[in-house]
Amino acid sequence: MGFLLYDHATTDIRIPDRTLAHLQVVIVSKLRRNESFAFSYVLDPEAGSGRNTLWMHPAIGLRFSFEGVKVPSLNKDWLLALTQSAHSGTGLHVLPEPGPASETQVS
Repeated sequence: MGFLLYDHATTDIRIPDRTLAHLQVVIVSKLRRNESFAFSYVLDPEAGSGRNTLWMHPAIGLRFSFEGVKVPSLNKDWLLALTQSAHSGTGLHVLPEPGPASETQVS
């Protein structure tokens, strides 16, 4: 289980390493192009309940912290779905990984 730490937030956002690796690619790609966007996530049950939304901006500090050291292979279909979500009016949100990951992985 990894963490997304954003702008000195008081609570780390717990996200499974595989999911976090995919979000990292999408988020970094958008911020590298100087694009701001909303990112919504469901709170970890230990942190309460509900959903939060962050305004992601290139000038705000961001750190991806992974529990594991191995970088997972990436599912290109999942990356595409997450990217389309990030470009939408509702912003980026975690979607379920589509299809069998073994058929769509990229390194």
